[in-house]
Amino acid sequence: MSASTKRAIPVFQLYGETHQWPTPDLLHCESIAERSRLHDWHIRPHRHADLVHVLHIAHGEVNLTFEDGAQHLTGPLLIVVPAMTVHAFRFSRDIDGHIVTLAMPLARHITDTLHPQGQVLARAAFYPLADQPERAPIATLVAQLDAEYRHPAEGRDALLEALLNSLLVLASRRATRRQARPSRHHERGEAHLARFQQLIEAHYHQQPSMPELAECLGISSAHLSAICQRLAGRSAQQLLHERVLLEAKRHLTYTNMTIGQVAERLGFKEPAYFTRFFKRHVACSPKEFRQRQP
Repeated sequence: MSASTKRAIPVFQLYGETHQWPTPDLLHCESIAERSRLHDWHIRPHRHADLVHVLHIAHGEVNLTFEDGAQHLTGPLLIVVPAMTVHAFRFSRDIDGHIVTLAMPLARHITDTLHPQGQVLARAAFYPLADQPERAPIATLVAQLDAEYRHPAEGRDALLEALLNSLLVLASRRATRRQARPSRHHERGEAHLARFQQLIEAHYHQQPSMPELAECLGISSAHLSAICQRLAGRSAQQLLHERVLLEAKRHLTYTNMTIGQVAERLGFKEPAYFTRFFKRHVACSPKEFRQRQP
């Protein structure tokens, strides 16, 4: 794939979409049919800068493209799409399955927690499940995860993480019996972007400046911004702001912290600064956002 072609590939923020991550959750789950039917069952080549997909196909067919390679596959199977992997899907209309999307903070947490099994999230691969011992338990776990995601109850976050951990352990076991497709060698810019995202995760609550973060990478802030714009479709500052906003939404949704406490936790010197920042990006105040949550 030429550099010019690679730069032309869109960077989506959710499955087939370009709008911001729609929920304060770090996990998104839906049936494949829910969204793919809106795109005539064809999700064109794209990649995600900060999302990981895990697809479970119980029944149906898919033409799967990873980078330059294409495969025609039939369920049951599991597909893992790491961040920055160019991918595309063309599903049959009778497709039966789910797509679980992990925001990068959750993907990194699980990768660390489940090491070495968590490394299954780092490899672009597909795992046929027919006649495999993981077939039935994986189907059960995905159904339970979908039900818990759609119908929140007490202890939801803990149960979702437990179900996801179990799913990925089984995926890792399946992976050990099948050599995964080798990942393409990431260009230097992709390595810088991955490291930048790690720095964001470690320091977003301190509101670091772009020159400070760029210095940690050994590059200029202009070079950092160009890398982020080319590979992630957003500026370096936007990527930082999106992480701050995600955490702000989580605090406003799931805690009883005051708006002042949320502002302080996220590195804002004054609550008024936080309110202006939030309203500029979300089009409502933190108070209004909290009141809208169920």
